[in-house]
Amino acid sequence: MITGDFHMHTSFSTDSDTPVREMLESAVKKGLEVVCITDHWDEDYPERYGKPEEELFCFDLAEYFRELEVLKEEYAGRLDVRIGIELGLQPHLGAFYKELVSKYPFDFVIGSVHLVKGMDPYFGELSQIYEDTQIYQSAFSETIQNLESIESFDVLGHIDYVVRYGQHQAESYSYEYYRETLDEILKKVIASGRGIEVNTAGWKYGLGFCHPHPQVLKRYRELGGEIVTIGSDGHRPEHVAYEFAKAEEILKECGFSYYTLFKNRKPIFQHL
Repeated sequence: MITGDFHMHTSFSTDSDTPVREMLESAVKKGLEVVCITDHWDEDYPERYGKPEEELFCFDLAEYFRELEVLKEEYAGRLDVRIGIELGLQPHLGAFYKELVSKYPFDFVIGSVHLVKGMDPYFGELSQIYEDTQIYQSAFSETIQNLESIESFDVLGHIDYVVRYGQHQAESYSYEYYRETLDEILKKVIASGRGIEVNTAGWKYGLGFCHPHPQVLKRYRELGGEIVTIGSDGHRPEHVAYEFAKAEEILKECGFSYYTLFKNRKPIFQHL
């Protein structure tokens, strides 16, 4: 049974207005034993997507740790609260993120690709310029560049996230079509000693599969991948532990008998 949600957002993230406590209360009600708050930090996120007064996807890390440490103590015995962050990857940010992560005692760091060709697929600009197959291939190729340039994260987040925002979503997507590039991503992750996540938000967005697609997850296991965390990518209380029972079944079908939690940036394996 999966008892830890390791991808959760709160009002520290630009795209969430949910207080941390509400996310923690939801986790307790749903029977979780451990959570990791992983709010967004996307350095050099394009300013055109925000209002002039906004500092997009950055926040006060000192205040973040102060608040989470207080809640960690408050929930002790009911819920193990761990402190993480989700970094938005771009190849030129390797040195910046290395310094950022070294300054704070994170339990867990997700590295995620949110931009393709300098644009966020969420806003639809890419689909006005390129075909889905071009966008997806660019996203996977840029993921490889990020893996080669940035070391300061523990798992690669939502590998096929870009498919959520394709004009035709999964109609233009399969593991076989992008096999060469996806295999290179998985091999680089494994060789670097890092892992991937099963991100259940794909179901929430109507894709009919989690991130990555089960075919990709199965291939990761075939290649020797062992580290796999589970995250809802929740931004509201109702998202916490979203479809975790389904994620557990898929993990088993793909050859896993365990999943991974992190503490002090170290993987801890848990039986399913």
